[in-house]
Parts: sequence; C-alpha cells; structure tokens
Amino acid sequence: MATFFGEVVVAPSRAGLDEEEEAREETPEDREIRREIEKKREIDVVWSWQSGGRAEEPLVCSRFIVAIGRNAAAFLSSFILDSVCWEVVGVVKLWNEWCRTTSTTNVLPTDSFCLFYRLIADPTVLLCQCSCYVAEDQQFQWLEKVFGSMQKKGLQVTILSTCPVADYKTQESTLTLVSPFLKALKTKEFQEQVCCPLLEQPNIVRDLPAA
Repeated sequence: MATFFGEVVVAPSRAGLDEEEEAREETPEDREIRREIEKKREIDVVWSWQSGGRAEEPLVCSRFIVAIGRNAAAFLSSFILDSVCWEVVGVVKLWNEWCRTTSTTNVLPTDSFCLFYRLIADPTVLLCQCSCYVAEDQQFQWLEKVFGSMQKKGLQVTILSTCPVADYKTQESTLTLVSPFLKALKTKEFQEQVCCPLLEQPNIVRDLPAA
C-alpha cells in the first residue's frame, strides 16, 4: 500500500498470459529462442573513462538529472547543454522494437542514445539525456545498471519528463489551460523547496520516469 501520493508500488501482474500459453509446454527450440531474445534485449552501460566500459568502483555523484523522452531531452539540450561546460562520459546501449544501439561502439551524441554528460567544473554532477525508447521489460534493468554504477549516499536525483495535455486530469477544461506547464512529484526524503506546484491526484507518472 502506498504511504503517500506519488509513491511507486509494484504489484504482481499476469498481463499477457492466458490459459493456452500457460498450458503449452515449452520446447527446447522455444527456450533457445527466448534465451536469444533475452540476451539481445540486455542493456549495457558504457563509461568512456573505464577499460572495457565497466565501472570498477561506484561513481561518486551528488546530483543526477535525467531527461526522459524527446521533449525533455530537447529542453536539456537547449537550456543546459548548450555550452562547453559539459562532456560526454557514457552511454546506455539497448535493443528493442523501436531502438537499435547495441551494434554501436563509440560514445558519440546521437538521437538514438541514452547519453551521460559530466559537468567539467564539478565532476560529481551528471546529466542523462534519454531520448530513445526503453521497453517495459527493460526499465528495471536500465535502473539497476545505471544506478548500480553510482554511489547512492548523498545522491539527489531529478527526473524531467513530459506527457500530452490531453492526459492531464483536472476539473477545468484542458482547452483553457496555458501550456506547457510544470508540475512536480517528490519523495519523502526530498526536503528542499519545490520549484513548481505539486501534481494533483489522480494524475500519475508512467513508464521509465515512474520506475
């Protein structure tokens, strides 16, 4: 049960399963195909300064800002990354129905990537520009591998994402709303002042931002 509005609660799901699928026996060929697909859908986090692209020690990070989706990534590019103060230091490579990055070996800016930037003046400040699609079955793996590379103590995470105004639930007519507008959700641990009004019930955040 959620202890406050905005808390993520994970519930078991049997979505996508029916009686026929459960009753059908899995053949060796089916198992091999499933293993190959699972292997292909594995997410790989590559850091530019580490041999083999794998972190040996947790990355010291004080602030981590993640822009998820093309609109949020474009906002980051226009208002924060449009300077020489940042350098590309890592990338998430993944493969799914809408994204193909696993064959790429170089860490270079491109629309298909989840890119990591480091503030040159303060290397403990990181940005992630995630403009590619992360499938539902890859979201936990994305979180596990990205945050598994970082030191959790003293880490403040800010997520930027967007959704259509038509999805916003309010008693007012969405036609009269001045858009775009900004709303926020926060955890109990965040004690600083929020820069905009909080998101009202029953609105929710979905997909990777929610995870």
